[in-house]
Amino acid sequence: MKKPLMLLLLLFMSVMPKTLEASEQRDSLSIKTGQMLMIGFRGFTVAEAPGIADDIGKRHIGGVVLFDYDVPLHSPSRNINSPEQLSRLTLELQKLTEIPLLIAIDQEGGRVTRLKQARGFPPSVSAAHLGELDNADSTRAAALQTARTLKAMHIGMNFAPVADVNVNPQNPVIGKLGRSFSSDPAVVARNTGITTDTFHDEGIIATLKHFPGHGSSTTDTHLDFTDITGTWSEKELEPYRNLIGRGYHDAVMTAHVFNARLDPQYPATLSKFVLEGLLRKKLGFEGVIVSDDMQMKAIADRYGLEEAIRLAVEAGVDILLFGNNTSYDPDIASKAVAILRSLVEKKIVSEKRIDLSYRRIMALKERYLFRCK
Repeated sequence: MKKPLMLLLLLFMSVMPKTLEASEQRDSLSIKTGQMLMIGFRGFTVAEAPGIADDIGKRHIGGVVLFDYDVPLHSPSRNINSPEQLSRLTLELQKLTEIPLLIAIDQEGGRVTRLKQARGFPPSVSAAHLGELDNADSTRAAALQTARTLKAMHIGMNFAPVADVNVNPQNPVIGKLGRSFSSDPAVVARNTGITTDTFHDEGIIATLKHFPGHGSSTTDTHLDFTDITGTWSEKELEPYRNLIGRGYHDAVMTAHVFNARLDPQYPATLSKFVLEGLLRKKLGFEGVIVSDDMQMKAIADRYGLEEAIRLAVEAGVDILLFGNNTSYDPDIASKAVAILRSLVEKKIVSEKRIDLSYRRIMALKERYLFRCK
């Protein structure tokens, strides 16, 4: 074990009595499985969201994800109202645990922006606009503004940049929303590289998405099964190959897309061929794999919760994301923790497998969050 990670685990052991009851101190499994979960919630303050406080304090979840709009309620009232309010909320959340939370957000710029100008945040531009310019200074300036805005809000993880290649400009969830830098993989790689480097310099965790590529799809995984077998090509891997090849090891988010040429049975999020075989072994990625939202219909409509969690973990997912913003389940964290525990107790998933994800997550937190705690 590397010395810094050993020090981190020793630090974790030293704070356990402050945060865990005696019975839980002896139960590292509850901590490890909790750290594998990232949960969305409703509320502008912790007082308005007692469920998430329990998820953090009692179920030891490793992260939360923030939204500005509540999709199930069709309401702009969710987690973000103003810079002052958001800063208070994130600080309140971090105070609930001695293990720093991954507080994440989708702040891509352009159409996918949770921190909107109308609520007092700086304006942002889309990846498509930056890709058209393909100017290092412009991309760096946009990334720097995003990173410093997130840092001021105590948000440590951005679900960006988008590494999808704009194969299909009419793609309803990527191309038509201006989320891809370009149809040229080299332009995508260049601009994602500048963005991740800038995030790193400012202490923000980057997340490349959506692996192995969502740019050629014709449908939206939020809404339905998405088959890219006939449209996907190897060039969509180039941005990942480029960045991983030069040392990128923060996080990669999976896509729920199905590609029979990569796996004849499962979509990427649930595919050992795609995640362990392609991303880990072939491309050499050693960082944290985050699922796209497990409540999106491409997964939720075709798999039961227990089956989806089992398949995702077996495939190699480290953090299971439940955004609670496609559908809303206030008990999703307790359900997921119970399922993970049951899978281990029944020896369907080994504790060694859980430990592997836990170590990756804690190593990521050590690099970015413990230094700020």
